[in-house]
Amino acid sequence: MRYSIKNATVLTENGFVKTDINIDNGIVVSIGGGALSDAMVFDFNNCFIFPGFADVHVHLREPGFSYKETIKSGTAACARGGYTDVCTMPNLNPVPDSVENMKVQTDIISRDALIGVHPFGALTVGEKGESLSDIDALSSVAVGFSDDGRGVQSDDMMRQAMELVKNNKQIISAHCEVNELLFGGYIRDGVYSKNHGHKGIPPESEWKMVERDLKLAEEIGVKYHICHVSTKESVRLIAEAKARGVDVTAETAPHYLILTENDLQEHGRFKMNPPLGSELDREALIEAVLDGTIDMIATDHAPHSAEEKGKGLEKSMMGVVGIESAFALMYTHFVKTGKMTLEHLISLLVKNPRERFKLGKGVIKEGEKADFTVFNLEESYEINPDEFLSLGRSTPFEGEKVWGRCKMTFANGNLVWKEI
Repeated sequence: MRYSIKNATVLTENGFVKTDINIDNGIVVSIGGGALSDAMVFDFNNCFIFPGFADVHVHLREPGFSYKETIKSGTAACARGGYTDVCTMPNLNPVPDSVENMKVQTDIISRDALIGVHPFGALTVGEKGESLSDIDALSSVAVGFSDDGRGVQSDDMMRQAMELVKNNKQIISAHCEVNELLFGGYIRDGVYSKNHGHKGIPPESEWKMVERDLKLAEEIGVKYHICHVSTKESVRLIAEAKARGVDVTAETAPHYLILTENDLQEHGRFKMNPPLGSELDREALIEAVLDGTIDMIATDHAPHSAEEKGKGLEKSMMGVVGIESAFALMYTHFVKTGKMTLEHLISLLVKNPRERFKLGKGVIKEGEKADFTVFNLEESYEINPDEFLSLGRSTPFEGEKVWGRCKMTFANGNLVWKEI
């Protein structure tokens, strides 16, 4: 199949250029020049074309929880959001703590995925924190190792894990949470929790484990990545570690950059882990994204059923969806307002995650497979979960007006999303 995409502003290796892209059999055969003969032509005047986004923290729920999401539905949602590569977390059934268990997931990926899906292996058996998974064998098939959804509580177990991961030249992506500091909480300990009679989780539950892990990572020399940073104390610890030369990167999610505990409502769509923090946390996170302390944006796309999310703040399951709205939210709140350049946002979504997790080049270049996404940045709309391709519908941004609609996505040479 041949495609000619005309009149778009394309982010090339030389910056933004208004030009055409011609694709033949999945390969970008020319940037510029006339349309190919017998090609399907799309005129994208006033649209921008970016390399495909990469998200290093998503939950596609299969195998084990396909009523929440499937590889097929989840990757369709990713494509609609402009993503062409994602890393999937291991809190599944079976947990990918062995090559045999991982194969259950990779077989489904091979059959159903529309984009590149790169699974994490579990750091410990069953993600229980009691014994190490088969890290040696899994290293050839896993993008990295994580016990996402829970922190590794034992210092000695994390030390052993780091040493083994380092020996395999792999990376740890850590969910930082100290169980004994949770105190039965489910939103951040703060003004809202106190005023509304909710049990709160103190910020120490996150940053205390960040502090421990950074010391271990510095001692051992492992590649270490911190999931969904949400507190100002974690930001400070990461900045100090980077200044000392620790091999650490970090992610945060759009909801932590845009919302705070002041935005909470008595609905499960505002419940996620870690919980929304204070305005001081948000300000520190924004500054960290702007100055490079936080390296990338990840969505922590975590779909649940309507029933699981319809039980209020206390009893709903933790997790919100975000893969279909992440770019528009970041563009609207940070680029359109002048707080961040468009180039910086794209580096957070493309260059930095791809380099750290070895997810491909992330360039639009002649001779490479078509792997890019097309956005109309002048088109505004309200976020409507009923339109999501994800099976998950729970987002704190429901009804928010945003700019930037995805018109088309190519992944690995294939047209995987086109707005009708």
